[in-house]
Amino acid sequence: MYIKKLDRVDLQASPVVDEASPSSTSSFEMLDMDSVPAPYQEVQPHWFFCRRADENTSWLPFSREDSDKLENACHTGSKEEVVVAVDGDRYDVHVKERKRYAVYWDQAPTEVRRCTWFYKGDKDTRFMPYPEDFSQSLEEAYEIAVTLDEWKRKLEFPTGETVILHNPKLIMQYQPLGLQDEWVSSPSEQTRPRTVKRGVENISVEIPDGEPEKVDHLVFMVHGIGPACDLRFRSIIQCVNDFRSASLSLLASHYKRAQQDGQVGRVEFLPVNWHSALHGDATGVDEDIQRITLPSISRLRHFTNDTLLDLFFYNSPTYCQTIVDTVSSEINRLHVLFKQRHPKFNGAVSVVGHSLGSLILFDLLTNQRTGSENRIYCDTLEQTLTRLGLQQYLDTLQAENLDLESLALCHDSELKDLGIPLGPRKKILNYVRRSDHDVNQPSGQAAQQSQFHRAQSVTSAVDYEYFDVGIGQVSIDYPQLAFHPQTFFAFGSPIGMFLTVRGLKHIDPNYTFPTCKSFYNIYHPYDPVAYRIEPMIVSEVDLEPMLIPHHKGRKRMHLELKDSLTRMSMDLKNNVLGSLRTAWQSFARLPVAALPPVEEGGAAMERKLEEPQAEQTEQAEIKVGMLNGGRRIDYVLQEKPIESFNEYLFAIQSHLCYWESEDTALLLLKEIYDKLGVAFEQPQQ
Repeated sequence: MYIKKLDRVDLQASPVVDEASPSSTSSFEMLDMDSVPAPYQEVQPHWFFCRRADENTSWLPFSREDSDKLENACHTGSKEEVVVAVDGDRYDVHVKERKRYAVYWDQAPTEVRRCTWFYKGDKDTRFMPYPEDFSQSLEEAYEIAVTLDEWKRKLEFPTGETVILHNPKLIMQYQPLGLQDEWVSSPSEQTRPRTVKRGVENISVEIPDGEPEKVDHLVFMVHGIGPACDLRFRSIIQCVNDFRSASLSLLASHYKRAQQDGQVGRVEFLPVNWHSALHGDATGVDEDIQRITLPSISRLRHFTNDTLLDLFFYNSPTYCQTIVDTVSSEINRLHVLFKQRHPKFNGAVSVVGHSLGSLILFDLLTNQRTGSENRIYCDTLEQTLTRLGLQQYLDTLQAENLDLESLALCHDSELKDLGIPLGPRKKILNYVRRSDHDVNQPSGQAAQQSQFHRAQSVTSAVDYEYFDVGIGQVSIDYPQLAFHPQTFFAFGSPIGMFLTVRGLKHIDPNYTFPTCKSFYNIYHPYDPVAYRIEPMIVSEVDLEPMLIPHHKGRKRMHLELKDSLTRMSMDLKNNVLGSLRTAWQSFARLPVAALPPVEEGGAAMERKLEEPQAEQTEQAEIKVGMLNGGRRIDYVLQEKPIESFNEYLFAIQSHLCYWESEDTALLLLKEIYDKLGVAFEQPQQ
């Protein structure tokens, strides 16, 4: 419902004489009028923010910690704007402006309110907060009624709304007929009153828990094709928000004791968006594609142009360079910004790629250089500017906390915004790029075999040390990340398929990413886009993927039943074969010792029950190369019972399930905190 914002006005309050009762009192809370009235106590405010999705508007509460911070900032008395970081430092609230701004991504600012009074109509699913001036008027009238113990008072607003204070627990708002289009959804509702509540404690709303201030680990998440990341057509920002929420819940349940002891804070997940840069005005690719697009089946063609064509763009040298540059620069920008807002952060950083995003990260990580090769950062900023004769700009750059590493990430427009003229800008950028290119040039025959370098053909040269055939990456300049990732997680990844199509038949077991020592390939069994990696490393052994445990600590029941039926079938088959063997032995008069003994009854069943666990453990200990430090790489999720009925029906959903998968989130947390020496605890069911 929509409330029109009112200017502060003097309201007319008058007692109600024989006021007609509402037609229905089923939702009203009646008060025992014989009880002694409580003295007036000031209402406790809670801060909310507005969220608009399509044409729907909803108001959501801040956590109690954030609400308290905003309330304290509201009473500082400062004439200047007060900025308060909320939601894990991912948003800033400008208190006086009453606006909430995203820190790490582009998002329109949203309104915030200091809320004290709420309303709900018969058709509403939740209480909505009144504007602050409207609430203030209600509070003043409520204070008078409580102090004088005079109820059944009517408040008439200039716009025609009427609020009647029947008693402390029964306050109703009546709508004027003239506001029918704005206030009600049908003519039959125009006389139905709204229920009015005072204070957030008197409405049914779930106030979220605050996030731990300490960040243990930072994870960047790169999306796949298209602007939408799930079947609800949500953006990467919304999907990462869900994944972050799942991880916070799992930390509270599976690391409860470690959190209480102060060993565990939280993991921050930040989205990396490259689609908007590729399809923006800078490239003009959408306009070019639209000119050659046929007019028929327009919706399907629009979906193809906006989503599926990203695969072809990535295999184009021109647009592949744009995509890779965008991903790397966005990750580096977010990394610098995060460290500025969390100066005490000393944890590691990991990366996650979904679908095509995982291939982008794979190509980026195979072309990183180790720290010993980055000679560009040996000099200080002052030494470099002195060498270029630009020492007069040292104070300007230092005022923005720029060093050589962050300077290498700057674009011409950013240096221009700092007031640096065109000539000095060109000198700085040319020096950075030339130095970076010199670092990237391999020297000697060994370096030529172990580095990817630009070739005259469309594809890069072959790395014969680790690959049987060339990996076929498009020939572009791969930028460098400002950090060494601890772990690379691939969700629903086509990496294996792309490497095979590029001509790669085998990955040497000794190969590892230059700057990242851990790699997990995570997929749903019905994901049509996902492919395995381990068979490309260990081709002589048929390895089953590692089964990701259910976050509640066991296999899903239908999978256990399936395994049990399979074992029972095998036992029956073995018993029949055993009987046939015994009969043949008697017939042929062969020594019994020549054939293996046949186990019967419980002993055979017990052995079969232990075999799957023993086999899984044994397979987990098999070395599958150094891409994940000698550990297993391929990890498969357990399908849900309903998905097992028709795997084709849930194929697309399976490719998009990772953002809301608690099993996936727990695997990431376990990998992250195992390296910090913190073990998870399985909660009691």
